[in-house]
Amino acid sequence: MSNEVDNTVPEKWVNLEDVATHLSVSPDTIRAWIRKGTIPFSRAGKQYKFKLSEVDEWVREGKISE
Repeated sequence: MSNEVDNTVPEKWVNLEDVATHLSVSPDTIRAWIRKGTIPFSRAGKQYKFKLSEVDEWVREGKISE
């Protein structure tokens, strides 16, 4: 058992506009990817939420072109 303290901060969720800015695409493009079920996302009520690490991995894997 380790006495080290876990100082990792959980990754924050971002909204649709933030992920569109991050990827340099329009919010409508993100909505289209959501409808196709291609981009990784979660829902919080009526809002879409994204983890940038998951979106970046999705881009690295080349799934953005599907």
